[in-house]
Amino acid sequence: MEMEEDQNTKIKQKRSLLILSCILLTLGNCGGPLVMRLYFIHGGKRVWLSSWLETGGWPIILLPLAAAYYQRRRRCTRTAKPIQMKPFLFFSSALIGLLTGLDDYLYAEGVARLPVSTLSLIIASHLGFTAAFAYLLVKQKFTSYSVNAVVLLTMGGAVLALHTSGDRPKGESEKEYIVGFFMTLSAAALYGFVLPLVELMYKKSKQRITYSLVLEVQLVMCFFATVFCTIGMLINNDFKVIPREAKKFGMGETEYYVVLVWSAIVWQAFFLGAIGIIFCASSLVSAIVIASLLPVTEVLAVIFYHENFKAEKGVSLALSLWGFVSYFYGEIKHTNKNKKMPAPQESEIHGILDTS
Repeated sequence: MEMEEDQNTKIKQKRSLLILSCILLTLGNCGGPLVMRLYFIHGGKRVWLSSWLETGGWPIILLPLAAAYYQRRRRCTRTAKPIQMKPFLFFSSALIGLLTGLDDYLYAEGVARLPVSTLSLIIASHLGFTAAFAYLLVKQKFTSYSVNAVVLLTMGGAVLALHTSGDRPKGESEKEYIVGFFMTLSAAALYGFVLPLVELMYKKSKQRITYSLVLEVQLVMCFFATVFCTIGMLINNDFKVIPREAKKFGMGETEYYVVLVWSAIVWQAFFLGAIGIIFCASSLVSAIVIASLLPVTEVLAVIFYHENFKAEKGVSLALSLWGFVSYFYGEIKHTNKNKKMPAPQESEIHGILDTS
């Protein structure tokens, strides 16, 4: 009886973390591109600075990490350690962080050249890449519903490649627009590799993965991604240009720095949400949630930035919504089926809170 209650508690905790991660991912996935695009619309031109802001808010993670350490100290004073990460996780997180830094740059190049609505639909293609890499790296199992969702969501992004000539921002050459398109597609492919790589790291680690350890992984990843982008900023002399750019910013000098700060905060929510979902579920689920938030970002871009919404975007959006409904319908059926099965054993349930 006591063991069953403990199992139910752990399942509820994991469900709560999954909900929290989904909320964070929603804020970051919808708000990140909009705030970043706001910077470029009003005169910002520093791509390396924008990519730096995607992970530059990593010190925020120190707050929940400090709270987790305080909680461990209260439970076990002598054995509690401020840093739990072992060398394998550290070096793996550092490598993934460098890849994330490159992905940040590719994505920022896309945001600088494309409308948010178009960018979001192209980014949806990352789901296809995630599915392929998840199959190769972590032996992800697929149902007919998940396969259908991946195909539809990927097709939704691919439709834009057929007709995008009328969507080019004013004053931008066709060459710049095409570069932005392929930069965004490259960012989608690379992030489609990064998500399963994080899941593989969790599986290969000899440590028991807890949420506080996930926060440490996030901090290391974002730190090294920020180092990568900082080098780019130094080479490009971005630090020297920031004060001049702030004075010329269309919304005002103070607002310029407000936009930068909020960009860093919102993007940190995105990354925390993405790897949190991988911890609670899988990299494929994380990718599907990201792709499923596409309609929200799409609508917000049209409302706030008055972006064009043409026929190809409508078709793309319809395919994406169809894929979203297909996947979660399959998940509901799968969940209902599992409810009829016996409860899992203790060894099958992953720990959530650190007890070390």
